[in-house]
Amino acid sequence: MDTDAFVHLPALRGRLEPAERSKLRATADVMAAWDERARRLGLAPGWRLSDQQLEDTRRALLGPQCERGLDLWVYGYGSLMWDPGFHFAEVRLADLHGYQRRFSYKTHIARGTREQPALMLTLERAPDEHCCCRGLVFRIAGAAAEVESGMLWRREMLRGGYRPVLLPVSTPQGEVTALVMTANPAHADYAGELPLDETAAIIATAAGVAGTNRDYLEQLALQIDRLGIDDPYIARLLQQVRGFRAAAPAKGLP
Repeated sequence: MDTDAFVHLPALRGRLEPAERSKLRATADVMAAWDERARRLGLAPGWRLSDQQLEDTRRALLGPQCERGLDLWVYGYGSLMWDPGFHFAEVRLADLHGYQRRFSYKTHIARGTREQPALMLTLERAPDEHCCCRGLVFRIAGAAAEVESGMLWRREMLRGGYRPVLLPVSTPQGEVTALVMTANPAHADYAGELPLDETAAIIATAAGVAGTNRDYLEQLALQIDRLGIDDPYIARLLQQVRGFRAAAPAKGLP
């Protein structure tokens, strides 16, 4: 008998986008649509990692686990917290020690353009080892891990912007080892942590076909507030962004 995925967080029921309705569930059709939009915008075929590169990197980290039919835990600290895009069997609150949320990637796709890049959220190592980032951790059932991790990997690793690792996270129900997408400072789009006022100015004005950079921040702030998560960086950033006029929609990539 199936268990209730929201047994630990009943207030989240109805607050997450179902996988079958997610525009970020990277099926073959969705990937083809992204490639077609990139072609129309004049981007080179290598604008993203190839399907083979994506699958090779996924299997290098997760292949043995998926082949054994083991459950896969996935840590979410940004958009995965309201639109995971994969089917999961359980969700919990989770603390990742030694890391912090930061907007430290410039991106000209989704919520930005070539002329006005947006900033993308990632996880940076915290200067204080006692710091932790509170988010959600999702359990993908072993029987579904191969397919569902593929959906997640194509979405998150599209341009290789993250460094995926398996790390211990603490939950009220016990510690688990989860897939975590951390910062990749070697990536060409990595900007590092910018001054807060510069970060706020970019987020307040950048926009693309997926919406505004500001809307992403607003969604993030709303979801962490619902979960009772205290993140001073996000709170200060939101306060500054709200001092700017809202950005207008622009053209870009999903």
